[in-house]
Amino acid sequence: MVESNPTLPLRSIQEQVQKRLQVGVSIHKVQRAKATATKQVSGDYTKQYEVLRDYLMELQETNVGTTVKLEVVNEPNSTRETRQFKRVYICLGALKKGFKAGLRDILGLDGGFMKGPFPGQVLTAVGLDSNNDIYPLAYAIVETENMSSWKWFLECLGDDLELYSNSNFTFMSDRQKGLLPAIAQLYPQAEHRFCLRHIYENMRKKWKTKVYKDHLWQCRAGSDILLNNLCEVFNSKLIHGRNKPIISSLEYIRQYLMKRICNVKKVMSKAPGPLTPTASMLLERNREASVQYRARWNGTAKYEVYGPWHDQHVVDMANMSCTCRRWELNGIPCRHAIATIHEMTNSGDKVGELYTYVNKVYWLQTWYEAYSYTVDPIKGRTMWPKSTCPFQLTPPPHHNQPGRPKTKRKRSADEKYDKQMQNHGAGEPEKLTRKFVSVGCGKCNNRGHNSRTCKGQGGNAGSNEGGNAGSSQGGNA
Repeated sequence: MVESNPTLPLRSIQEQVQKRLQVGVSIHKVQRAKATATKQVSGDYTKQYEVLRDYLMELQETNVGTTVKLEVVNEPNSTRETRQFKRVYICLGALKKGFKAGLRDILGLDGGFMKGPFPGQVLTAVGLDSNNDIYPLAYAIVETENMSSWKWFLECLGDDLELYSNSNFTFMSDRQKGLLPAIAQLYPQAEHRFCLRHIYENMRKKWKTKVYKDHLWQCRAGSDILLNNLCEVFNSKLIHGRNKPIISSLEYIRQYLMKRICNVKKVMSKAPGPLTPTASMLLERNREASVQYRARWNGTAKYEVYGPWHDQHVVDMANMSCTCRRWELNGIPCRHAIATIHEMTNSGDKVGELYTYVNKVYWLQTWYEAYSYTVDPIKGRTMWPKSTCPFQLTPPPHHNQPGRPKTKRKRSADEKYDKQMQNHGAGEPEKLTRKFVSVGCGKCNNRGHNSRTCKGQGGNAGSNEGGNAGSSQGGNA
């Protein structure tokens, strides 16, 4: 039952045992039994560190070109036969080759919490494919999210992608701890974008109106990638794998990546081409909007394009650019460029097919090349190669945090506001907050506590009127 449904509730297991075996068991015994069954299915958290090197060797042998880097805690006593685990980085060879074939030099960086007795952080690097879908590249399990771990992760990425300090690359993140100075030190020439949603949430603490939100979206560049959703989508697929032992967790990620490539190939086989489905949709949308625009030729490669609402821009066909900047940012001809191409066709110029003006990253052939590499399966644990390292790997240190572990994700202020507005629009009353409301006491007429928690502080004789007003005001609130 646990293997088929790991999230099976304890009460459900207790009821099934009573029905099948006619035996009454306590809920605590069911909890211990489920923990034992989970350990047998997923593996032991501590013992999996002992065979982690064997798993990494098997991964490299079956997947050619895979990069694996394992780091342990520095041990001052060199005679000890054990070393504590610190970090592990994996970049599968198929994903590395596919990312380079996809021709999109942008990566989203994010981290997620590991669960279990030895928690840490799962760092991920996710790119975009030709269909504007996610393309996971590399992942790592580190001790915590700080500048040291991010710098190590970025150095490993730089070695795989051949990035240098002067490389022109683009990173996107949610302003994680230590990530900003790490990128600034390693790749000072790279562009570092920030997720617009997190910028909005930080600034919304001071500006709460919808007018600010509308102005914020208008001032951003017309790029398709304003949010770090590519990492959020990938991390959401790994939720059920982050509570497993380390090898089971790494295998959960590898199996998802292997299955995902197969699913994308099924979608790819149905695409008519010559562009990817997303690029075809965007190009058709711009083509329909271009019928409202007219182009004037200036005798060179430049055209003056005008349309409704005084929308007028200059298109340079020699540089394949437009002053609206959408063609350069997206790689897909904007409505002004398509209107110019129509004018050139009417003038008898040879312009070719419209899709040839789209950047090659959106071509169906590029999409095929990115997913032409596959993640290979691995053998069972009994057939893994044995590591010759003389040191035995042990789990990292862990200290239990006080209180009950939290299982639900904290909702942001923007999400709470949207939820309240949704409930209010659906006819449900909007929940009011009691924050910043001062409560009055009915005994001593002081503010800051109520009559139940009053300890006889003694109110001022001249403040009865103010105390009553404060009590009434707090009660009404």
